[in-house]
Amino acid sequence: MGQVRAFEDITDALAPLRSLGKKVVFTNGCFDLLHVGHIRYLQEARNLGDILVVGVNSDASVKRLKGPTRPVQNENDRAEILAALGCVDFTVIFTEDTPESLIHQVHPDILVKGGDWKIEQIVGSTHVMSYGGQVMSLQFVDGKSTTKIIEKAKS
Repeated sequence: MGQVRAFEDITDALAPLRSLGKKVVFTNGCFDLLHVGHIRYLQEARNLGDILVVGVNSDASVKRLKGPTRPVQNENDRAEILAALGCVDFTVIFTEDTPESLIHQVHPDILVKGGDWKIEQIVGSTHVMSYGGQVMSLQFVDGKSTTKIIEKAKS
């Protein structure tokens, strides 16, 4: 089972793993209502390396990005649910609208994002590529989204 870590603690948590040669993968998102699309995406991300770190948008940043009715679940619950997944090693809540600072802190070997993001559009891509890290865009599962789940629940 993974661990929820504070922003300032993630570097220390990763250091002993890096010393063993473990490859760190990073991704991020709101993960408001976890669904099969999230699970498949996170499993695929984890399979790219040895350690998966997931940045979780804070409640305030989700509201700014998704609107006043979101998130449905609070940041601590979202981070804990993700950390309980076998494919997730660490979750870290970040308060900014983007995970740029967290990416600098984690210093991942591989940065991944889901959907149709072009590599140059992925936040943190320039930083990760500057030290020889990889940046990848993984496909989302069609028809699976938190917004669709919320709409269906309302009807």
